[in-house]
Amino acid sequence: MTTASPLAVASGAATHVGLRRKINEDSHLAAAPVFVVADGMGGHRAGEVASAMVVEEFATLVGRPSLGIDDVQAALARARQRVDTLSESEGAEGAGTTLAGVVVADIDGEGYWLAMNLGDSRTYLLSDTGFEQVSVDHSVVQELVDLGQLDEDAAASDSRRNVITRAIGAGSAGEPDFWLLPASRGDRVLVCSDGLSSDVDAAAMEAILRAEAQPQAAAERLVHAALDNGGRDNITAIVVDVLAIRSRGGVGTRGGAPLGPDEHVDGDTRPREVMA
Repeated sequence: MTTASPLAVASGAATHVGLRRKINEDSHLAAAPVFVVADGMGGHRAGEVASAMVVEEFATLVGRPSLGIDDVQAALARARQRVDTLSESEGAEGAGTTLAGVVVADIDGEGYWLAMNLGDSRTYLLSDTGFEQVSVDHSVVQELVDLGQLDEDAAASDSRRNVITRAIGAGSAGEPDFWLLPASRGDRVLVCSDGLSSDVDAAAMEAILRAEAQPQAAAERLVHAALDNGGRDNITAIVVDVLAIRSRGGVGTRGGAPLGPDEHVDGDTRPREVMA
């Protein structure tokens, strides 16, 4: 007997090398139940390969009705092993990648998003309560903001804004953050690399997401907005719409809480020398 997915979704995705890069080191996957973006780093094409390796591991999960945190953790472990092996090979020292996104989860028969993050790629949620950033950047600048040593406006232009503190590979053993988000019909999820969030502010992203009815058109317009604002880095955007939810009470509507770890070069992203 085939189990139905707890969420019916529609998605769109767009990517561009940007106006200052020769290679697009971003990789992405937008196929239910997985919607993720990986932003590679390391030079010598290593970043491009590292991000592709991560997406390949998550692609093995496509087609399932839903995923649990154990499925995601296993895919992350396989990806980390592959990227670590890559970084040890000749010409690939420092290879690594960020990862951000959501997967469809089934919690006691109800549809949820399980969001994940490593690095400074981001996940946003547009809902009837507004537009919010779900993920929290693993970056030097975000640490300074959290400590009260830097305000948000200054952080946007700080020279350290692309130095990340956690990644897959690049010498990092840092663990991902997870959030469990109850899904509501009409919600729109945005997953993007920092090439979008660095060149398009949150207000402009929200305006585009509200203006474009189709997720593919929204993703393409977001990428074009980043190009219009300089396109300093590779740019990737995935837009996912919740069309219907299966719950104990049928199709219905229902923010999110973080899960603990025990609960199962111009603008280029780069790792901190010693990463957590």
